[in-house]
Amino acid sequence: MISVREANNIILNSTQDFGVEEIPFIKSVGRILKEVITADRDFPPFNRVSMDGICIDFDAFKNGQRDFKVEGIQAAGSEQLSMQNAKNCIEVMTGAVLPNNANTVIRYEDVTIKNGIATINIDLINENQNVHPKGKDGKVGDVLISENKIISAAEIGVLATVGKSLVKVAKLPKVMIVSTGDELVGVDEIPLEHQIRRSNVFTLVSLLERLNISSETAHIIDDKSVLKQKIKRFLKEFDVLLFSGAVSKGKFDFLPEVLEELEVEKRFHKVAQRPGKPFWFGENKDCKVFAFPGNPISTFVNCLAYFYPWYSKSVGLEIEEETAILGEDVSFKPNLEYFLQVKLESKYGHLVAFPIKGNGSGDLASLVKTDAFIQLPNDKTEFKKGEVFSIIRYR
Repeated sequence: MISVREANNIILNSTQDFGVEEIPFIKSVGRILKEVITADRDFPPFNRVSMDGICIDFDAFKNGQRDFKVEGIQAAGSEQLSMQNAKNCIEVMTGAVLPNNANTVIRYEDVTIKNGIATINIDLINENQNVHPKGKDGKVGDVLISENKIISAAEIGVLATVGKSLVKVAKLPKVMIVSTGDELVGVDEIPLEHQIRRSNVFTLVSLLERLNISSETAHIIDDKSVLKQKIKRFLKEFDVLLFSGAVSKGKFDFLPEVLEELEVEKRFHKVAQRPGKPFWFGENKDCKVFAFPGNPISTFVNCLAYFYPWYSKSVGLEIEEETAILGEDVSFKPNLEYFLQVKLESKYGHLVAFPIKGNGSGDLASLVKTDAFIQLPNDKTEFKKGEVFSIIRYR
């Protein structure tokens, strides 16, 4: 049995490069950017009007002029006009290019226009007001989005602005999620008294969807020959296999034995933690195998604690550690690292974690009442209110 730290180190030293693909930018939300996005021109590309109103030469106003003859209208999207007389004005629309020979925009709310004359009704304006200067947001060639960033709606707007109709992103791994066990039936079936519905596999599907990873699912009965036949095929067809169940010491827990027979190298089996101790991890040249214990909380926490960091490092994504203050005293005697379910609250600008009592690693419903796991180290048995520990958030 190895420590949580050792297990993490082994997994993070077994990351995999899935390569890069080019996809339509509008389909790239949630994906990991694999190129640097630079400005193809200045932003904004011209002196941009930021308010509907009139534009003037500020010197005329400074010299006491308040009435200005309207020469014309500068609409957004129209070629730039030139003001012919420094004592005149031009009506301008938001987003339009500022006309030549003008430098200041006064909004319509501060102006009265009658018989072609615009009268400014306020006594204080500033030179260059309501003008978004050319290049203020970025110069041509400036880096607008760095590599290895998660693309959100904000990045989509920038990609569109610079004309990136296709964008390079990290390829996603092909993942198969496998549940095992004769006691499991489908979601739409009525279980017998000795059966339960499959749930872990769908929890894992949803956890991967948070990473924008699509997955396939399969269920295999507790038959060693069937298990071996199907896993042999999965190892060839997928980059990652995620298992739930069949890794403990039960007489029908064939998975470690089957994986060894299929020449999947075991990197470790059993981690000094609760829940999720019987976790098995291994690999061959083509596929990584994460075999989680079958209890729901064990599957859930191990996916978050191990698969998430492995995937993030594989695609070049940095994840910052998050911490919280323990909201009450906790006592935990076993010499194991403890992933304790907690409810998070913000108090006086600090994140506070309050333990929520469940009924063990099989208590799937307890996840609904909590927000995260707080990670309590195995070097002591008493954890005091006010101490700070790492958390793994799932809300």
